Amino acid sequence: MSYTIHGIQHLGVGVPEHAEAWKWYRKFFGMDIPLFNDEAGAPLMTIYTKGDVISKRAAMVLNIKGGCAMEVVSPTTFKATHADVDHQLGDLGISVGFVKAPNINKAYSFFKDNGADVISEIVKTPKGWESFYVKDLNQLIWQIIPANDFYTNHAHETGGTAGCSIGVSNVEKAISFYALLGYDEVIYDQSDVFEDWANLPGGKGKFRRVLLSQKKPSGGGFSKLAGKSYIELVQDLSERTPLKIYEDRLWGDIGFVHLGFDVRDMKSLGEKLNDAGHGFTCDTKDVLSMGESTKVHCTYCEDPDGTLIEMIEVYKIPIIEKLGFYLNVEKRKPSQPLPDWMIKALRFTRVKD
Repeated sequence: MSYTIHGIQHLGVGVPEHAEAWKWYRKFFGMDIPLFNDEAGAPLMTIYTKGDVISKRAAMVLNIKGGCAMEVVSPTTFKATHADVDHQLGDLGISVGFVKAPNINKAYSFFKDNGADVISEIVKTPKGWESFYVKDLNQLIWQIIPANDFYTNHAHETGGTAGCSIGVSNVEKAISFYALLGYDEVIYDQSDVFEDWANLPGGKGKFRRVLLSQKKPSGGGFSKLAGKSYIELVQDLSERTPLKIYEDRLWGDIGFVHLGFDVRDMKSLGEKLNDAGHGFTCDTKDVLSMGESTKVHCTYCEDPDGTLIEMIEVYKIPIIEKLGFYLNVEKRKPSQPLPDWMIKALRFTRVKD
């Protein structure tokens, strides 16, 4: 069997207070369905935690309206903090998370009316999309982008995540790397001073922005729920030397800690990445249990600038855990979407405020 990368599974977010942050994401992004929510050690991550095995609370959450998931990670053995310096666009790593919405004007009004820290007007992106930017409780920047590929008509004003912007030092090298992960469609490639970034940190400089997506998505269990996703590569074209967002910091500190991909056949994927010079930096080597109901194989690699990429091969996930209803993913064809009734059953696990 050759490997399959279905696409972005989730965006990982480090926060200092788990309950508080997740409540905000439920309110503004509708991320109220937990696939898991557990506290455990993170022995896999010692290479990124200065050799110490930390503990953390992590919840993988999604919005039944549609979109990719989010992993909310809060260390419990140390307090997650911001970097000592103020980072800006073009710094190396994930700087902006994407969340999709069916109606940008309605979403904008919802965020404003509910007191969110909206940091831009509705602006036009290089693709011509209407969009706006907002900061969450921990000052992380999110871009609300338009979409029409929602899975349900759930009433929330947004769906889930849909990718992110990643600062890189060399766009061409980054394009080659992310093509290995299936993001091989260039939607735009522009170099300019961009009006939609005028209110963002460092946004008045000149950048090269390249938006990637998948030419031929491979399907997969949650493909109908996830929909289309994007990776925007950002290279600072000024004489400024970009900083690395997680330089001298710990995995789990405040920020976008990694970008996660849903894969099948981890072994052959690892061989491919190793041959390309991006071999796994850490690997569970086997099945990792995340509570009683979730079993996965996790690995990490890095893009050319050290941005963390998580690969997840799922073996078992809960659908309705309290009823003992689980899905054994190994027995399904890699490209086969889950049946609608099974995905929609997740609504019974929704956390309500």
